[in-house]
Amino acid sequence: MGKLTALSVKNARPGRHGDGLGLYLLVKPTGARSWLLRVQMHGKRRDIGLGSIAALTLAEAREKAAELRKHALNGRDPIAERDRDRRPTPTFRDATTAAHQALKEGWVEKNAAAFLASLETYAYPSLGNLKVDTIDAGHIRDMLAPIWTKKPELARKVRMRVGQVLNFSRSKGWRTTEAPGRSVTVGLPKQPTGKNFKAMPYGDVPAFMETLVGKAHTAGRAALRFQMLTAARPGEVRFARWGQIDFAKRQWDRPAEMMKTGVAHSITLNPAAVALLETVQGGRTSKPDDLIFPGRTGEAMSDMTLKKVLTDAKQPYDAHGFRSSFRDWAAEKMHHIPDPVAEAALAHAVPDKVIRAYKRTKFIEMRRELLDAWGAHCTPLPQKEG
Repeated sequence: MGKLTALSVKNARPGRHGDGLGLYLLVKPTGARSWLLRVQMHGKRRDIGLGSIAALTLAEAREKAAELRKHALNGRDPIAERDRDRRPTPTFRDATTAAHQALKEGWVEKNAAAFLASLETYAYPSLGNLKVDTIDAGHIRDMLAPIWTKKPELARKVRMRVGQVLNFSRSKGWRTTEAPGRSVTVGLPKQPTGKNFKAMPYGDVPAFMETLVGKAHTAGRAALRFQMLTAARPGEVRFARWGQIDFAKRQWDRPAEMMKTGVAHSITLNPAAVALLETVQGGRTSKPDDLIFPGRTGEAMSDMTLKKVLTDAKQPYDAHGFRSSFRDWAAEKMHHIPDPVAEAALAHAVPDKVIRAYKRTKFIEMRRELLDAWGAHCTPLPQKEG
């Protein structure tokens, strides 16, 4: 436990006041107060300025001193380590790039992409050029206002991600405070309660699929058709890569990092989905890491691309809702297929004992039968495209 307290720091007279373990409070005759750390390296004493008490509280000074002492014990230059993050305060835009670079290794690929895309779209216009140490609750509230009730789930995600950037900036010394908390929502209306994704009635799916097939090919339309045929999540389709497709087995093998559940999952591909992939590939040789449905920049398409296809077609539904369309159809039209098979087709968790009860081989066969029938329902037209 250190010798100093917050009160003693505030009332300390001019001079040097030790806290212990080499940490000192320096008070000048003018009343200016700053922190100093004294360490021994290679038998020599070194004094390291840590900053003023306006920049570091007593607790933060102790934390910084402990960090620099570790560097000294490990043979690293503590002054160089101290100065590593002493750079001009960045803008929110630059801080977002730095935070994304530092944090993305621990994220699923699609979440890392969504982090950047959402902030670029909704936060950059008003916050992008502001220094991170100037952003307060009012800035964030005003930025969220246009989407707070219209896109409540997205607004909550954007708020959370702005907070991640500001807290990262705090850890780098670019801000003296963490992200604002409850004060952000003062003045914002109550958000509507959560709603399920709007799902197209399964009986309307074939006609809509025919409409898409009859229009000019775009990556967005092809991606939506593939999502409908596979009952996959939109994000899984947007980040699908050619190396995940096994044409011989008619199978799409999704890695764990791609899945919402964090568990690798394979989905059977019906003839309509295979024909669509063959058309998209167009006889070209694709690299395993190439996206199947890239956006205009070559990166993964935005989550709004599929929504735009529906909006342009004057359809009031969500892309994610086609999973519900499939599930309703399976329940009402495929009575001989057990519910756990349909749940597995949607990549929902199914107890292993249930799979064992049906035997694994038969379980896969039933999933294939189910999705093949769904593909036939969706595409009454010839399934081999020219």
